[in-house]
Amino acid sequence: MGKQQSKLKSSALEDLMSATQFSNAEIREIHKGFLMQTPSGLVTREEFKTMYSILVPGGDSSDFAEHVFRTFDTNGDDSIDFREFLFAVSISSKGKSDEKLEWAFNMYDMDRDGFITRGEMLD
Repeated sequence: MGKQQSKLKSSALEDLMSATQFSNAEIREIHKGFLMQTPSGLVTREEFKTMYSILVPGGDSSDFAEHVFRTFDTNGDDSIDFREFLFAVSISSKGKSDEKLEWAFNMYDMDRDGFITRGEMLD
């Protein structure tokens, strides 16, 4: 699933189905929409903040968007690829309670040390 790839390989599709709660058809549909919004196949931090501000109008959402971006960007490469996006959507929409809780925890554990400090909560 590199940059510019418009079609999912069957091996990648099987991997995504086993790692998420989505069916083959759902993954293909989400992938199609993802590529329509991000033809490069990657969402940068700034693109994410812009998209997030459209989804959450009114007020400055950039700080919260930063937390959400960091949580989606699991490999820390400063971009969100389709796999990272799909995993986050799967957890937030179809995940079990403990998966959702861990995902939310990771959003506030900014230094990823396994603890949420008062400072991290206030940032």
